[in-house]
Parts: sequence; structure tokens; C-alpha cells
Amino acid sequence: MAVEGPEERAAFFDPEVFGVAATWSPAGGGGPITVNGIFDNEFASGLQEDDVAVETSQPRFTCASEDVPNIAQGDSLTVNATIYAVVGVQPDGTGITELLLEPS
Repeated sequence: MAVEGPEERAAFFDPEVFGVAATWSPAGGGGPITVNGIFDNEFASGLQEDDVAVETSQPRFTCASEDVPNIAQGDSLTVNATIYAVVGVQPDGTGITELLLEPS
């Protein structure tokens, strides 16, 4: 159960505080819809079999679940003028959803 409400989540994702404004475009039409959230494109590295080095990043956008009630894989999200495909939707059950993204 979430301890915060929509007002607290909105303040956390406010572009003037921590967040950025993104544009959600549903694959089935409709929109575009402006969504505030936190964008992260963390770098990751590791080793595969035979000690082959792999470097990558996994862009993510974290936002209030009520702002993206019907978002789905295949929709697009434009963040900082870059268009991403939504490849994963991970609601956490507390009112926050993390979107896994790939550049389109």
C-alpha cells in the first residue's frame, strides 16, 4: 500500500524538481500525452561466456501509474527529443510504474 497520494507523486516527478516531461504515443492511436517522470539511462557492463566483455545501457522512465493507465509494449515515449519504444511495463503496486525502453 502506498503511503503517498497523487499530489506527492506529482511533486516528485515534477520537471522543476527531479523529473522530465516525456510524450507518450500509444501504438494504437490517440495521444500524444505528456507524462512527467524520471528518466534514467544507466550504463552496465559485464562478462559473457568465454570472458567476452559486454557494455550496454537500459533506458528507463519511472512515473506515476495513474499517468500511464493503458501504456503497453510497442507504444513510444519521447524523452529529451529521443524516441524510445516501450519494451516493458513494470507497475510496482504502490502507484509507481517503471517503463523499460529501447531507442526506436
